Amino acid sequence: MAAPPPAAAATEPHSVFVYGTLMAEEVVRVLLGRAPPSSPALLPGHRRFSLRGRVYPAILPAPGYAVSGKVFMGLTNRELHVFDMFEDEEYVKKTVEVSMADTLEKSLTYAYIWGNEGDPDLYGEWDYEEWRKVHLKDYLEMTQEFMDEIGQF
Repeated sequence: MAAPPPAAAATEPHSVFVYGTLMAEEVVRVLLGRAPPSSPALLPGHRRFSLRGRVYPAILPAPGYAVSGKVFMGLTNRELHVFDMFEDEEYVKKTVEVSMADTLEKSLTYAYIWGNEGDPDLYGEWDYEEWRKVHLKDYLEMTQEFMDEIGQF
């Protein structure tokens, strides 16, 4: 049985499907001060791309593809707001249906989808393991600077 959809924005708890830099619990800990419970998941009908000049990926609807990632569960309104601020304004938060890898159940959750389907900077496939090796350290520093800038809102 599918989980109920995310309700009105003010209703906790929230779940979010992540497929890029937020799959690194180290990054999520800097943003939220904790790593919420998570489960591996697959988002069908979407494709993950690299973005020229950026170290993070984008996903777009694409029939015949699927994106692997994970779902963070039990996020508070504040934590969801932190994710909203952290994601570039070029992303659109949408409700999507994912398949939970451990149970094969379908679940409705939020995901950040790239807003510009015709973006000429989209190319190839983004590689999480390569990103961890090459960019994680600098990305953690950038994430901490982001949190220092927004402070306690």
